[in-house]
Amino acid sequence: MNYDFPKKRFGQHFLQDPNILNKVIKEINPCRDDYILEIGPGYGALTQKLFSLTDSLTAIEIDQNAAQHLRETIKDIDLIEGDFLEVEFEKLMCDQGQKLRVVGNIPYNLTSPILFKLFEHNNLVKDAVLMVQYEVAKRITAKKNIKDYGILSVLTSFYSESKFCFKISPNVFFPKPKVHSALIHLYFRDLMIKEEQKKLFIKIVKAAFGKRRKILKNSLSNSIFSKIDFTGSGIDLSLRAENLSVQDFEILTNFVLSKTGHSRLPTE
Repeated sequence: MNYDFPKKRFGQHFLQDPNILNKVIKEINPCRDDYILEIGPGYGALTQKLFSLTDSLTAIEIDQNAAQHLRETIKDIDLIEGDFLEVEFEKLMCDQGQKLRVVGNIPYNLTSPILFKLFEHNNLVKDAVLMVQYEVAKRITAKKNIKDYGILSVLTSFYSESKFCFKISPNVFFPKPKVHSALIHLYFRDLMIKEEQKKLFIKIVKAAFGKRRKILKNSLSNSIFSKIDFTGSGIDLSLRAENLSVQDFEILTNFVLSKTGHSRLPTE
């Protein structure tokens, strides 16, 4: 395929290896009645495969040249030309009776904003199969007590069950990125969370990891929660943030909510 020169500002690295494309399709395992939303289809290597396997596919492409190519090569494609971060999920869902399945080889510099948008709309998303930078994939899917475990790990685990699928060489992209990539699969939880609960949970996690090498007592006392005594929270304050599970952060959040008179987080 002849590409226009990939645009650096869009973080474009086009996947062109058929074996990897088939592995991605196998992981997605699309059904005919799935509603799939593809982020950044580029020139459509994955899109064409998805288009033949499902009846409901929407692609979101910010690059005008790539969008034009998609319209010319995939007849009747449902294409939104614009920025995924500005797309309103509620409008996408108005004619659909099911949740979104999100897929994409996403710009690595936008991984966190894209994830946070999916977190924000977790009740509208069934799952997400995303190609991201390898080192970031390790952080997203990390479990407690290892060095990669951090804010992104906790937030991902709060909203979803994560799976590290496989590592991907730079050689299968054009142009070749300077780093390895990886495929991850997120299965979103059906959480009913109020906005103040969501914001507080995120603040608790960020405060706990704010001084990563300090014990929890010191991290929290040097944060916006400095006036709260966490002694009666039920969490061992001599631990570090990396030693806490998602459930531990939920306990801390509910402790603060109980102090402020707000309703507690729903727990399993």
